[in-house]
Amino acid sequence: MFGFAKFHVLNCVGCWGVRAVAKSFPPPGISFLQPPPGVPEVSRITGAVAVDGPSHCSSSSQPEASKHLKDIHVSARLMEDFLDLASDNTSKNLETCGVLGAFLESGTFYVTNLIIPKQESTSNSCQTVNEVEIYSIQNEESLLPIGWIHTHPSQSCFMSSVDLHTQYIYQVMVPEAVGIVMAPTDTSRKFGVFRLSEPDGMRVLKECQEKGFHSHAEPANGTPIYEDCSNIVFNPNLRLEICDLR
Repeated sequence: MFGFAKFHVLNCVGCWGVRAVAKSFPPPGISFLQPPPGVPEVSRITGAVAVDGPSHCSSSSQPEASKHLKDIHVSARLMEDFLDLASDNTSKNLETCGVLGAFLESGTFYVTNLIIPKQESTSNSCQTVNEVEIYSIQNEESLLPIGWIHTHPSQSCFMSSVDLHTQYIYQVMVPEAVGIVMAPTDTSRKFGVFRLSEPDGMRVLKECQEKGFHSHAEPANGTPIYEDCSNIVFNPNLRLEICDLR
């Protein structure tokens, strides 16, 4: 669960562990190197990948408005690298969160930046601090806030009520924005890439004024509040710049 009220995206000058991203034509984040052996050139998340999570997450009843979304290319290493960065917290049963920054090229989003902000964590929450650092990087790199990623170190793979409110803020800014949940101890599902359904899930969150952990009523028409994303492409040729601000 992650609390984060506002976003932009950025680059971190002088950060440790930064991988340079050359911003030039053709698409900035793409390098035309051969993919690693045994790794397909691109791997798309489909509905079949994402039906084994909690009941709210079914994509079979995905609303029409949620199906017409631009593709989002994500580095094939993003999740692995994020879990490595989160490993110390995970071993202490503390959540870790990160922010995803992307650029838009020819109708496709490319996630080129993973920002790990300063944060305060518990076993079921993660709150960013010094958010101005995130805004500065976003502004410097002219990146779009395409989503966020966080761990559930000892919980299952789902979106909590707090997560849903965070996701709402992202989707208001960028309709394609995603929320990635990493659940390393969940034996049935290690990760999920989620979004609020449109218009129903977005309407529920817009009208909700509650804070903290609470329940949400299901939309009257039976559609889920949130769903699995089908517009995510894992691309081993996409370079990722990591900026750990902690």
